[in-house]
Amino acid sequence: MNQKIWKLKAKPNEQKVFKLSKELGVSKAICALLVSREIDTFEKAKTFFRPQLSMLHNPFLMKDMDKATNRVIAAVASKERIRVFGDYDVDGITSVSLMYSFLKSQNADCDYYIPDRYNEGYGISYAGIDGAIDKGITLMITLDCGVKAVEKIAYAQSKGLDVIICDHHRPGDVLPNAYAVLDPKRSDCDYPFKELCGCGVGFKLIQAYLKKQGLDEAIAFEYLDLVAVAIGADIVPIVGENRVMAFYGLKRLNEKPRTGMLALMKEHKRVGEMTITDVVFTIAPRINAAGRMKHAHNAVSLLIEENDAQAVKTANEIEEYNTDRRAHDQRIAKEALLQIKENKEEERVSTVVYDPTWHKGVIGIVASRLIETYYRPTVVFTKSKDCLAASVRSVQGFDVYEALEACKEHIDQFGGHMYAAGLTLKEENYEAFKEAFEKVVSETITEEQKVEVLDLDAELDFADITSGFNNILKQFEPFGPQNMAPLFFTKNVMDRGYSRAVGAENEHLKLHMCTEKERLSEMNGIAFKLGCHSGYVSKGLAFDICYAIQENAWKGKVTLQLGVKDIKTS
Repeated sequence: MNQKIWKLKAKPNEQKVFKLSKELGVSKAICALLVSREIDTFEKAKTFFRPQLSMLHNPFLMKDMDKATNRVIAAVASKERIRVFGDYDVDGITSVSLMYSFLKSQNADCDYYIPDRYNEGYGISYAGIDGAIDKGITLMITLDCGVKAVEKIAYAQSKGLDVIICDHHRPGDVLPNAYAVLDPKRSDCDYPFKELCGCGVGFKLIQAYLKKQGLDEAIAFEYLDLVAVAIGADIVPIVGENRVMAFYGLKRLNEKPRTGMLALMKEHKRVGEMTITDVVFTIAPRINAAGRMKHAHNAVSLLIEENDAQAVKTANEIEEYNTDRRAHDQRIAKEALLQIKENKEEERVSTVVYDPTWHKGVIGIVASRLIETYYRPTVVFTKSKDCLAASVRSVQGFDVYEALEACKEHIDQFGGHMYAAGLTLKEENYEAFKEAFEKVVSETITEEQKVEVLDLDAELDFADITSGFNNILKQFEPFGPQNMAPLFFTKNVMDRGYSRAVGAENEHLKLHMCTEKERLSEMNGIAFKLGCHSGYVSKGLAFDICYAIQENAWKGKVTLQLGVKDIKTS
């Protein structure tokens, strides 16, 4: 089990806290949380708590946006055939659903295409290009992919197929010679917010289209539920423009969800309002499951569906895919952990594992699961046709994309982000890559990055955890990178006699606690993957907990509980 370091954040400036508390009329405890997030004035707090759609940037600040918009407008007006092409993960699926639905609403002649994860692999495919050319398509809009597909874009353009790229990944040394390349991360793009997801870039193109056509920009806001799901699933920073879009996207998801999304939410039987946490742990895995276990087209068909009965039918099918996916990833994770032990690789600084039988659709999830046990950069390989394909996941602060760049002599293809990537290589290069990756990680990872750090905001007594306190904390949402849910800690906690291990293998811990000094103030908690502490806890000995405050909905009743992240025994 991972050993975690608890690190209390630096105490915020007391004068700023006092001043903000006076201006806002809220407690110093809340204002300390705000100041530690660099929200230290009334105006900053107003922007944080009351994000406005007017805060969204002008889409034409993005390089190539004018060119891209004119091309789409011309294609729609002259009834050219348009193909919307996207990746098979949540960001790609929501992007395709967003762009296809919008173009259809503008009476465009368009279809959509998502490559098969197993037969075509990630990104733009020759099959997708050739299929478009055969159908007489003259414009292809790619979403969440394309910025590194130099050869494939050149091929498409040579065949008379114009390509507009909407991507958010880091470009390579050379940009594709596409008709237009929309990517805030391109070095010559001055767009003020660099952390959009792929769906966010697609949304900006829709905004630009509406502006240029003199149409109501509010039409674009109808698609923010899809953008919010992509933001949550792609783990992009929820600050700036992403915070605004996530805030209003969740609002739409809760108040007026599209037919397919409602069917998916009902299938999960969610009680209360959907949050980014619900998006990450309930909606996203189900949308992903279609592409992992069958084909991502199924998920797109759900998100664009307008018939209630058909939406429910498709949502039920996707729920089955998700059940199947869960069984695969749990089994493969166990096999991977066994492989690490058998190879005596517990003490390495990286994890690289391979089995030709592992399901390609779940290796990314498996990589994340392995980090729960061995906290280090992780690569999980499986066989894919005549090569090996891998999903890569990293740990806090370590740039795995840069590590892959340093190993590229052994790799055929790779792409991704600082914390998540994918790659392919020839089977004969596997061992060389494994050793090169271990060497690169060992030379570049810091001691701090080798241990998971829990950044704690403040110490609380259970008596401090009231519904009023929680109601203000809820206004800090949506939570995500660079605006994480506040983490608190309480010392000298004791079991009230009802705590117990739960789960199929007793891997989790359900807690019922009080503190030594406040025996009348009790709290319930759930500690995932911490069932190993049940023996100690049940003895009635004191322990310390680190946690986030959560709401637990059960039989229509909502109560506060602690989402315990770690336990330290005396």
